[in-house]
Amino acid sequence: MSPKPHSIQSRLSFWFAAQTLSGLSIICLAIYLVTAWSFGAKQRDALDQKTVLVEHLLKEAEKGGDLVFLRHKLDDFFSMQDDVTLSIANAGKPLFQSTPPPQGRWLRRAIVVPWQNGDFHTDLSVQVGVNIAQDSRLLERLAWTLLGAVVLGTALVSLTGMWLVRRGLRPLKALAERTAAITPDHVHQSIDPGAFAQELRPWITQFNALLARVQRAYVQLESFNADVAHELRTPLANLLGSTEVALTRPRSNEELQAVLASNLEEMGRLSGIVTDMLFLSKADRGTSARSMAPVSLAEQARDVIDFYDAMLDEAGLRAEVHGEAVAEVDAGLIRRALFNLLGNAIRFAEPASTLRIEIAAAPGGEHHTIAVINRGAPIDPEALPRLFERFYRAAQARDGSTRHHGLGLSIVEAIARMHGGQVFASSQGGQTCIGFSVRRSS
Repeated sequence: MSPKPHSIQSRLSFWFAAQTLSGLSIICLAIYLVTAWSFGAKQRDALDQKTVLVEHLLKEAEKGGDLVFLRHKLDDFFSMQDDVTLSIANAGKPLFQSTPPPQGRWLRRAIVVPWQNGDFHTDLSVQVGVNIAQDSRLLERLAWTLLGAVVLGTALVSLTGMWLVRRGLRPLKALAERTAAITPDHVHQSIDPGAFAQELRPWITQFNALLARVQRAYVQLESFNADVAHELRTPLANLLGSTEVALTRPRSNEELQAVLASNLEEMGRLSGIVTDMLFLSKADRGTSARSMAPVSLAEQARDVIDFYDAMLDEAGLRAEVHGEAVAEVDAGLIRRALFNLLGNAIRFAEPASTLRIEIAAAPGGEHHTIAVINRGAPIDPEALPRLFERFYRAAQARDGSTRHHGLGLSIVEAIARMHGGQVFASSQGGQTCIGFSVRRSS
C-alpha cells in the first residue's frame, strides 16, 4: 500500500501552529506562575504582619487585665477588620472567635502565645488567617485571560502562517507551471534560475542540465531513427527491385541464382545492421564485458592483421604492431574493435604505406591505449568529434564509404565503454590516429 501523500503547505502550517501553541503556552504559563508566586509572597507578608499585630495585642492585654478584658479588646479591634480572622483557645476551650465574611478564602497560621496575668500562666492557641479571595479571583481571571490569549494568538498566528507559507510556496507553483509548459518540441527552452529564489536555483540548474541531456538524447534518437530507416531502405529497395525484375519474365537457373546471390548479399547487409544495432542497444543499457581474462593486446592485434593479410596485400599496404601490454579484457570484443579500426585504416590509407597499431600505457598507469595509425587524406576537424556517432560517415564520396553502414566506430566506442575506457581520434599532417583505451584490470 502506497503511503498517503502529504502537502508541504499543510505540514508547514501544522508545525508552525504547533510551535506557536507551544511557545505561547510556555510564556503564559510562566506569567501565571510568576503572578501566583507574587500573590503568594504578598499574602504571606500580610499574614506575617497580622500575626505580629495579634501578638502585640495579646502583650498589651496581658498588662491590662484578665482574659475577659482580652476578649473585649479583640472584639473592638476586629470589628473594623473584615480581611482577617482570629480564633483563640485555652486548653481546648475557645476564648475568642472573630466573624469572617461568608465568601472568604483564608490563608491561616497557628501559633502558641504564652499568657501571664499575675500568678496565672497559660499558653494560648492562636490561629490567624488573612482573606485571599480577591487574589484568587484575580488569578482565576488571569488564567482564563492567558488561556484565551493562547487560543486566539495561536489561531491568529496560524492563519497568518498559512498565508505566509502559501505565499512562500508560490515560486514552487510558478516553477511547476513553467516546467509543465515545456514540451518535447521545446526542450531547448531552459528555465532562467535568476527569476527564482536562491534556494531553488540548484534544482533549476540540475533540471536544465537534465533538459540538455534529454534534448541531446531526443535529437540523437530522431537522427538514429532517420539513419536506420535510410540504411534499411537501400537494401530493401534492392531486394524488392531485383525480385520484381526477376519475376517480369521466365528466367534461367543461372539468372535466378544470380538474383538469389544478390539478394543474399543484401540480406547479409541487413543482418549486419540489425546485429550491430542489437549490440549497441545492449551496450547502452550498461551491459559490461563478460569473458574477462588477462590477455596480450599485441597478440590480439597480430591476429587481426593476419585476418586482413589478403586485403593488405591487395591494397599494397603493410601493418605493424608497436608496443605490448597485458590487460584483463574480453578478447573477442577487443578483436572486434580492432577489426573495425584496421578495416577503416585499410580503406583510407595511402597506397604502399605502413599501418601501425600502437599499444601503450596511458598516463597514470590505470589504462592501456590501442591506436591504429595510417597515412592518408586528413579528416575535417569539424568531423572528428562526430566520428563515433551512429551512421555517421566523415566522407560519403570517399572510396568504399557507401558500402558500409557507419556503425563500426560506434561499436568501438561501445566496446571501450564496456571496458571502462574511452575513444579518441586525431588527424593532422597527413596522419590519422583513431583508437581507444581499456582499464588495466576489471
